[in-house]
Amino acid sequence: MENATSRRLDPAREQAILDATLELLAETGYDRMSVDHIARRAGASKATIYRRWTGKADLVVDLVCNRLDIDLPPAPDTGSLRGDLLAALGAICEAIGRRHQLIIGLVSAMLSSPELAGAVRDHMPGRDLSGLDFLLGRAVERGDLPGPVDPRALFSVAEALIWRRLIVLGEPLDDAFMADAVDGVLLPLAESWSGSMGA
Repeated sequence: MENATSRRLDPAREQAILDATLELLAETGYDRMSVDHIARRAGASKATIYRRWTGKADLVVDLVCNRLDIDLPPAPDTGSLRGDLLAALGAICEAIGRRHQLIIGLVSAMLSSPELAGAVRDHMPGRDLSGLDFLLGRAVERGDLPGPVDPRALFSVAEALIWRRLIVLGEPLDDAFMADAVDGVLLPLAESWSGSMGA
């Protein structure tokens, strides 16, 4: 039997519903948002929404896991590992900064809604770290690093620094933060890990 999530809508109508969901998530948060609100904002009927998604959790999972453009940029080439890390971190911060209120609201909603949290974790795609892997490999070829570095480990540290800055400290992802993150944490870690892996 065909399920609700397999019934595609007209692309323009589907995008209008997703846009409305994104706007309401940012404005009111997940808990106060309803399918009624989404339908009114999108100029669609609830029946139309339920033909495509099983409910607001399913809709938000689709939006967050498949539609938001928060991804790693292509590997920059500035001529040095420090410059490359600064450029890569800057692009990530810019992408996250455009959506940080939405993401913070979603994290809060996941804490209060086990259903939503489970759905997001089950469907969240893996990060494509090929660009960061290429960046680190190029640093080895240039002689900036003595050996390989695990891109997942380095990206996890960068993510932790970004979310601590936004959520715990409530401070901007500015140039000072990025310079401190690269010079004080990411570059020393990459050099240390590279030396131990290359030994």
